[in-house]
Amino acid sequence: MPQTSSRTSALSRRSLLAALGGTAALGALTGCGVPAAYVGPGDRAVADESAADKKLKWANWPLYIDTDDDDPNRRPTLEAFEKRTGISVDYVEEINDNDEFFGKISPALMNHQPTGRDLIVTSDWMCARFVHLGWVQEMDRAAQPNVAAHLDPLLRSPAFDKGRRFTVPWQSGITGIAYDRRKLGREIRHVKDLWASDLKGRVTLLSGLDEAFALLMQGNGVDITRWTADDFHRVCDQVEREVHGGQIRRFTGNDYTKDLVSGDVLACQAYSGDVIQLQADNPDIHFVVPEEGGELWADSLMIPDRARHKANAERLIDYYYDPAVAARLAAWVNYVCPVPAAREILAADKDKDTAALADNTLIFPDTDMRSRLAVARDITSEERVDFAKRWNGIVGL
Repeated sequence: MPQTSSRTSALSRRSLLAALGGTAALGALTGCGVPAAYVGPGDRAVADESAADKKLKWANWPLYIDTDDDDPNRRPTLEAFEKRTGISVDYVEEINDNDEFFGKISPALMNHQPTGRDLIVTSDWMCARFVHLGWVQEMDRAAQPNVAAHLDPLLRSPAFDKGRRFTVPWQSGITGIAYDRRKLGREIRHVKDLWASDLKGRVTLLSGLDEAFALLMQGNGVDITRWTADDFHRVCDQVEREVHGGQIRRFTGNDYTKDLVSGDVLACQAYSGDVIQLQADNPDIHFVVPEEGGELWADSLMIPDRARHKANAERLIDYYYDPAVAARLAAWVNYVCPVPAAREILAADKDKDTAALADNTLIFPDTDMRSRLAVARDITSEERVDFAKRWNGIVGL
């Protein structure tokens, strides 16, 4: 990719994004090593104030941490951390969309400035962009014994961050297929079952490129840890045919749950955590990891460049990898727990409903399910622009 002069760093966010056509294009350009955006290892850290300044600021998604049943403004595990360590945490639920948040903090990061946040959480495909740009700091694993001991082996070494040097999963999940067993009248076991004639016009797929493509590739028998451009275009050809044939009702974000509950849709691409919630009201809604496999993904914690409280942030991350703390969090959020050792703690809980969560394979996948799960390699910066153009053309974005 052609290089630009270093004065590009002086461009405003608005002018840069206008020139490049949005944050996706920004990620593609800067991922190629444009000097104005890439930050080298020697320019990522500032003097850490953690020892003298017992605080940190943490940006996360809404409804992504345990809250008190009687007071939603109280967060029991976080309050316990503050009491145990004396570290005050400014917890801000400000992340609603990966690209939107990337655009929000990218001007500071590309200009070698602090973001005002010590800890952030984004989906792993977006984490890959931060890591490739050099916008996050390597963590000190010596200060994180719980992470070293308890992180799920399936999540330990994604393609974009071998050994998880820069990222640590906050929560994980599975992309698979949800369907209404009673209304459909049969089981779904394969990705290709979505294309059956009795589902015509009653199927939805996820609209986001990064969220949708891996499961569809798995339906073709592809190893998603090493998929190719040919694999991607083969999936696009298939989806185009199904769109033109009227099989796919629409492409969705998280609103697919409404269609499934209403009965307008009988089967859809879905996230495991959502289905647990739906099953509480409708046990006929099933979630399946297809026999060909399902995608295991994570939303991960990162410490941005020039964060002033790095050690405090590392300590908080390690606290949540204590199996007892991870168990309390898992019991509330109901996503795939990245700490398998938390299962035994939940199983021993005196509350029957809480103990039952230990046997929920959508929180703690069993051996059979784990054998069918894989973490997809990320879309590279060189691939992203063309792939997004092709996919968005099909989806209608």
